[in-house]
Amino acid sequence: MTGKRTIGVLAGGDSPERDISLISGSHVHRALVENGHDALLISIDSLDDLVPRLGGIDVVFNCLHGGSGEDGTVQLLLDVMGIPYVGSAARACFRAMEKTRSLAIFATQGIPIPEGLTYESGDLASFLIRAIDALGFPMVIKPGNAGSTVSVHYVEDEDRLRKAAASILETFPSLVVEEYIEGREITVGVLRRNGSDQALPVIEIRIPGRLFDYAAKYTDGVAEFLAPAPLEPEIVERLQAESLRAHEALGCSGFSRVDLRLAEDGSPYVLEVNTLPGMTPISDLPRAAAAAGIPFERLVDVMLSTADKKEDE
Repeated sequence: MTGKRTIGVLAGGDSPERDISLISGSHVHRALVENGHDALLISIDSLDDLVPRLGGIDVVFNCLHGGSGEDGTVQLLLDVMGIPYVGSAARACFRAMEKTRSLAIFATQGIPIPEGLTYESGDLASFLIRAIDALGFPMVIKPGNAGSTVSVHYVEDEDRLRKAAASILETFPSLVVEEYIEGREITVGVLRRNGSDQALPVIEIRIPGRLFDYAAKYTDGVAEFLAPAPLEPEIVERLQAESLRAHEALGCSGFSRVDLRLAEDGSPYVLEVNTLPGMTPISDLPRAAAAAGIPFERLVDVMLSTADKKEDE
């Protein structure tokens, strides 16, 4: 792409990740301008603000994390308007955000995932009893359609499980309950390089508690990020391979971030795929790219190039 086209950097929105989106958008916009592009930072409060703000925009760099910005809604709208955008197409974004669907796809393709159950409707109390019988404690409970570790809970007893479920369902329509995998927190970025999507260096995240939650992810100094992760080469290769498989299984393209747990026996478990990962100074995709020798300004241009071709598989 050249600087002749006007790039609209979308940020803000009304999801729980709004504040992070604003930071991501600010950094991406600054990098685009420094790289010589004609870029405009478009901060919105809701989708009602979006269409009027897209006049004169030739390409969209979407930094709307979570909600309608990441679940395929904005992507579909841009498709209808004929405006190219970075990253994955609408269907892949929808699959990634809806955990029930993404986990089912992973299971059918043999991608290792934690044992789990999903709740979308019905008797919640009966569902939770069934989950306890099937999985035991400890377990992890999280929304069925959110990203970035929003509202993720580690629970060790029935009382905490019930309270966490009630809290999640106040905001989200569904939830997922999974076995807790004792081990190490891992994330792997995927980026299109030399014409194909490739896994970036593996990052290990060390935290003081049991769970890498939203606060730990976005509070500087809480977590320790090791990039590249101090792991045996064969384990690194398997983590990268499973991450790329998960990315491709959902039909993602251009870039993503895959979150995993590495069990104590060396087995990887895919947790989720994020199609619009954070682009803040402490975000994982920029950190992984830096470990691969790609500075932030170059990363932004590489991501921008993924808008050149869009195929909704």
